[in-house]
Amino acid sequence: MEFGYQKIYIGGALVDSVSKTRSDVICPADGKPIAQIAEAGKADAEKALKAAQKGFAFWSKCSLSERTQWMLKLREAVLENEHLLRSSIVYEMGKTYDAAWEDIEAVVNALEWYPNAMKNLRDEQIPDYENTHTHKMIQQPAGVAVAYLAWNFPLLNVGFKLGPALASGCSIIIKPSALSPLSAYILGKIIHDIDFPAGVVNILSGPTSEVATTLSKSKIPTVLTMIGSTATGQRVIADSATSIKKLSMELGGNAPFIVFEDAVIDKALDLAIGIKFGNSGQICVAANRFFVHSSLYDTFLEKYIERVNKIKLGFGIDQKPDMGPMVTRNDRDRMFELIEDAVAKGGKVLIGGKIPNGKETGNWMEPTVISGMTTEMRLFQEETFGPIAPFMSFDNDEEVLALANDTEFGLASYIFTDSNERIHYFSEQLAFGEVQVNGVKYAIYLPHGGIKNSGIGHDCSHLALEDYLVKKRISIAL
Repeated sequence: MEFGYQKIYIGGALVDSVSKTRSDVICPADGKPIAQIAEAGKADAEKALKAAQKGFAFWSKCSLSERTQWMLKLREAVLENEHLLRSSIVYEMGKTYDAAWEDIEAVVNALEWYPNAMKNLRDEQIPDYENTHTHKMIQQPAGVAVAYLAWNFPLLNVGFKLGPALASGCSIIIKPSALSPLSAYILGKIIHDIDFPAGVVNILSGPTSEVATTLSKSKIPTVLTMIGSTATGQRVIADSATSIKKLSMELGGNAPFIVFEDAVIDKALDLAIGIKFGNSGQICVAANRFFVHSSLYDTFLEKYIERVNKIKLGFGIDQKPDMGPMVTRNDRDRMFELIEDAVAKGGKVLIGGKIPNGKETGNWMEPTVISGMTTEMRLFQEETFGPIAPFMSFDNDEEVLALANDTEFGLASYIFTDSNERIHYFSEQLAFGEVQVNGVKYAIYLPHGGIKNSGIGHDCSHLALEDYLVKKRISIAL
């Protein structure tokens, strides 16, 4: 499938980059180009900053009702172009067509939900204990926002930032990953085609050293928000120090998946497959380290491998695969390095660990299960971000709690148990921003965020609005 040439969207116009540079978008299934995009540089980033300034001056003065009308208009346009957008995601990063709906859903839900959430915000009244004044806290749009996005959910990530930014009255510059910029560029064309107010949304992708660094170091943005790796987040923080900016970051994860002796095994197995091999394991909240009680360990592993054996690899809209390729050859090859390290330190590959037969081109890898995980392995210490499930047995609660918390990351965690006492204890003691018990749920209205080196702030829910609003105290003498 070919998607042609897609332009940068800046200041309400679709434009070539100042340098006229173009870059290919490569399909991870076969390594072939499927589109070209205008590749932005420093000059384009500077243009976007000025355009966003003008956009903010207009958008922040619009009523919530006016902003809502525009957001719902964009929502309808996204739905009208659903197939095109989903297809672009499939071809730019290898996601299955069914899974790509999650990206579309995030955008349309955010565009509808956040105006209502903004409407429900209320000024905070503060009592005056001497009865000399009235006091209240009001909230106003913060200014120009810059959003740096990861490649694994190209439009979901856009939705998480676009919804609260637009509803709050901020303008936004969106920088999609260079690995999956196509769907965001197509969204830019959709925004252009509905005559969305100029400068309110700007979309461009290019080298970090030219685009992201220029945006982060500029004094124009008041908000920097991102979804990506912890290393990238640290770099953005360092670059942002030219002025005081609001920061919000959803970063790396190293999620434990704990199955206790009283767990409902089938329920745990279902999630253990989906949360590991969905999107080829390229999910920040993917189960990274599996801890299974010793009384269930052998049985659970046996049943897990049976299910892994049934995972269908494939690519494209018509094949209906369960799992596609990884995003790049380097990312795939890193998986083999992790496996080699694990085996050298006592791990055993129970299934997978190879390039699938007949899929030597592209970035394919078999879903992989490894037993005998230890704390010395890279699989234990690092965010895997790929289709490898390492397993370790445990004997008691305190042991597995210490193992689960033994990481610099603190995004998601998963536990399966029938004990209310254990649920309460582990919910309190697990050092993660999210504790999912006996299942999993994500939605636009549920807060999503990490602690420790997994980030600051939240995506989704009313909490995300806080990133794009500033508070002001008003005191009036009686």
